[in-house]
Amino acid sequence: MRILVLALLLGLALLLESTVLQFVLVAGVKPDLVLVLVVFYAITNGPREGAFLGFMGGLAQDFLSGYYLGLNALSFTVIGYLVGLGHTRLFKESPFILAGVAFLATVAFEGVKYLLILGLGIAVPPGEALWGLILPLGVYNSAVALLFYRRYYLSATRGLLRSP
Repeated sequence: MRILVLALLLGLALLLESTVLQFVLVAGVKPDLVLVLVVFYAITNGPREGAFLGFMGGLAQDFLSGYYLGLNALSFTVIGYLVGLGHTRLFKESPFILAGVAFLATVAFEGVKYLLILGLGIAVPPGEALWGLILPLGVYNSAVALLFYRRYYLSATRGLLRSP
């Protein structure tokens, strides 16, 4: 049941990102719900599970975007694993801590993507990437994490997303 609910959440995040959230831009960016979901899942389930969901979510985003297949999959896998390392070290009950983790994960995720894009020979000015995308997206994802983490945490500890 947990896998089905997780797949539905991932599908819903992808659907919202590609439809409704196109119209909810703040500072020129929309929230990355898949990244927020991967952060939530990784912090509650560990690095292996976080990397797996990151890979699946990134691959789904790659298929939907239609360009650079594997770019998001690799980036999400790395971030899912790294965030999952805090599984036993962080106070998972606090939405404020998770908002900070979401911010740092967004900065790291976009940094990994930036380096991969540079490796492909696409030049993007670093200042424009940092101030125009990475930091506003980090703040936006943190706000989304702050709003939804409590509900996710309750489901992960007592509800449908609880580990067997």
